[in-house]
Amino acid sequence: MGGLAVKPSRDKFNRPPGPKYKRPWGIRQNPMVQKEIASLDPYSDCQRIVFLLNAYEFPADITRSLEIGLYHTYGSRSVSRLLDYTSEFERFGQKRYDDTYILIAQFMEAGWDDELGARALAQVVAAHSKFSIKNDDYLFVLWTFIATPISWINNYGWRPLTAHEQCAWYNFWVKIGEVMGIEEIPDTYQKYQKFVEEYELREMVYNVHSRNVSDATVKIMQGWLPKLLRPAVMPVAACLSSPRFLDAIGYKRPSPVLRHTLTGLLKIRKIVKRFFSLEAYPNLLSNQHYPTYPKGAYEIEKLQPDYVEKGFTPSPNKPHDERSQL
Repeated sequence: MGGLAVKPSRDKFNRPPGPKYKRPWGIRQNPMVQKEIASLDPYSDCQRIVFLLNAYEFPADITRSLEIGLYHTYGSRSVSRLLDYTSEFERFGQKRYDDTYILIAQFMEAGWDDELGARALAQVVAAHSKFSIKNDDYLFVLWTFIATPISWINNYGWRPLTAHEQCAWYNFWVKIGEVMGIEEIPDTYQKYQKFVEEYELREMVYNVHSRNVSDATVKIMQGWLPKLLRPAVMPVAACLSSPRFLDAIGYKRPSPVLRHTLTGLLKIRKIVKRFFSLEAYPNLLSNQHYPTYPKGAYEIEKLQPDYVEKGFTPSPNKPHDERSQL
């Protein structure tokens, strides 16, 4: 390029092949999406099914539930210890959120067979390869991506997931885990759930690292809202969290009145969305706004923690007061 500095452009968007759908009257769900999903195999076609669920049927629900699932992982002392010592959430919280969301959305939309999906997965693997992470921790995090969206959609989505869709969702994430090199992934939902219950009994206990990462995450979420609404972030997050998680991060459990009020609002939303929705259709990665990349200029291989760009790996064994030197 003759030495010129070329601005990186947004990577081209690809997705599993298939028909495109439009909203009836611009506000209703298209029943042909469900019809296509039902016609597909939950094993061999799970990439296409996940794309349809994410882009057409439940885009906002999947995004919010994955955020809640990822937040839940910070209750693990093993997971949060590493995140705390990298200081990434504390120093570059919005960038870490945007990078993580883009990479996950990319392989959810494109799958692992597509070039962009494969590159996004490779970037996730590369970032984690800097550390010696226990297989149990990988399994725990992977589980949140499986279980939290299923639970959220069944409780608050405009319709529950069918058994067919839940099977496809499970198979998709198991394959993602296999591509990432995660070992001993349970072969049934029930076995996996039992593993996670035992893991949480062991690892989800109060510790300062979980508290630090949770506090940093709450600050990220507060930054999305006007100042007047920011005090509501922590109580809402607490209402959407499990008691065990709240104990692990040292937050007070919300009052039953507040929890029931929020649950009631979500159920009202659920009813409204059965008949009316103005979300983008399909809701694609290319439609999203990212504060870190306001002009949509990013490259998959540049979506990485700050310490990777600087060519070193922080050690979770460093004393807590050395984090500022990273």
